[in-house]
Amino acid sequence: MFLWQYLTPLLLIAAQICKVQTCDEFTDLNFGHAFIGTSISIRLLLYTRENGTCGTLLSHTNLSAHPQFKLSRPTTFAIHGYRPTGSPPVWVGNITELLLYRKDVNVIVVDWNHGAANVNYFKAVENTHKAAANLTAFIKRMQEHGASLSSIHLIGVSLGAHISGFVGANLNGAIGRITALDPAGPQFTGTAPEDRLDSKDAQFVDVLHTDIDALGFREPLGHIDFYANGGTDQPGCPKTIFSGGSYFKCDHQRSVLLYLESLNQTCASRAFPCSSYSEFLDGNCLNCDRFGAAGCPVFGYDITMWKDILLKLGHTKTYFTTTTKSPFCMSGYRVDVMIWNKDIRWGYITVKLHYKGTEAVATIDHKSLKFQKYTETRLFAQFDKDIPSVHKVSLKFSNGNVFKPKYKLRVLRIRLTHLERKERPLCRYDIVLEEKREVTFRPIPCEESNF
Repeated sequence: MFLWQYLTPLLLIAAQICKVQTCDEFTDLNFGHAFIGTSISIRLLLYTRENGTCGTLLSHTNLSAHPQFKLSRPTTFAIHGYRPTGSPPVWVGNITELLLYRKDVNVIVVDWNHGAANVNYFKAVENTHKAAANLTAFIKRMQEHGASLSSIHLIGVSLGAHISGFVGANLNGAIGRITALDPAGPQFTGTAPEDRLDSKDAQFVDVLHTDIDALGFREPLGHIDFYANGGTDQPGCPKTIFSGGSYFKCDHQRSVLLYLESLNQTCASRAFPCSSYSEFLDGNCLNCDRFGAAGCPVFGYDITMWKDILLKLGHTKTYFTTTTKSPFCMSGYRVDVMIWNKDIRWGYITVKLHYKGTEAVATIDHKSLKFQKYTETRLFAQFDKDIPSVHKVSLKFSNGNVFKPKYKLRVLRIRLTHLERKERPLCRYDIVLEEKREVTFRPIPCEESNF
């Protein structure tokens, strides 16, 4: 009895500690739930730098119940999309961790898995309006307790992008920022602005498109729209249906992976304003003067550095390319080629840059290139990695047709200009490229000339 007098308080304290340390997690459903269908239910999971890996389930009505939820801090909401299998999104933990690393904010994961988990996609679409109404009421309550709408950032994936838009519209566009990651296309394409995400839904709306020919939305929706690899067929994603489920969702999901990489600052993807992807690949859109000293926008989390000028421009449509896997960003060069062949030559060029055993490769093969005597052909070369200094360059020319005779491309001058670094272009003069034979040389700083 005497021993229990001392043990009981200790056990009560231990129980309280365990209770405090209990973490709330994202709803984990399965295909059975999706097959039967789920009704809408919203759970808001709070993460802060004090509890970065341990979610706290917020009350929708009693905000004072959570002292760690400081409304003086900015708040970022992460909103997922359609969940046909009922499983939690794999990116939730990563985006929470990276957002908190970048800034001292409240991160709220909007768990509407009950409502998104449904084999009937049309029902999930219907539930987006209900989810938005719930979230709008919560944000209004935040505002009543002193939160500024300008300090709120909504990050929406697929259907979550349109939920963000509905919330923003409900709040008369006063939300600070909406980031839309491959907004859903089915059931939203061709609809009026009030029935989908629109640039008027927040003070600033940035949008990434990665699957415009299937699950994503094709047309521009924000103040700036980024089209990765033209918005279709992301590198490294399966090309045939025999790859299983990945064939259907890989392009769509790439949007989240690209955004996560922008958060962790692995590297930067510079995006160029252009009217079309083909014009971009042709190198006709490399002028960034309209953006001043900052240059063309860099995709991702830090796009707000260009916010003021983008708002003045009204809307900007941009393109960038990526590699097949992380790190996804590429390094761009302008390549100018002048030949002295008597006849016109058509073909493709592969360029390799060498530096201390590291090799960066760019294959310019989106279309057959035209080379004409004493006429400069401008190419846009995008390398799979950036190297600090170019020691050697390798070139290979091909006409791309096994039935045509082999040609030689007599190059009077080739000039390589890095699009990021303000450094002197590199040149090589008077070289002969035999078809499908790689030629390697040391470049020299370009000299001013009359040709």
